[in-house]
Amino acid sequence: MDEQQIIDGLKPICQCQGIKKRRFLEHIAAGITSVAALKAATGAGQGACQGKRCTPRITELLSALDSHPASISQ
Repeated sequence: MDEQQIIDGLKPICQCQGIKKRRFLEHIAAGITSVAALKAATGAGQGACQGKRCTPRITELLSALDSHPASISQ
């Protein structure tokens, strides 16, 4: 893992709960590939905004990984 991948993994996806991109990537690599399942596995969407900020980010992350599946190994 290079420095950029480490930095990218530290980016917050769910700001309310403080959940980083790395945690989502770990769950995706384990086979969890829907927004609802990722939210349930991580606790995202349960903070103050009730998923208004993180749901689009999770959707974007899944779409990006569908386009570039090799990115999951981060």
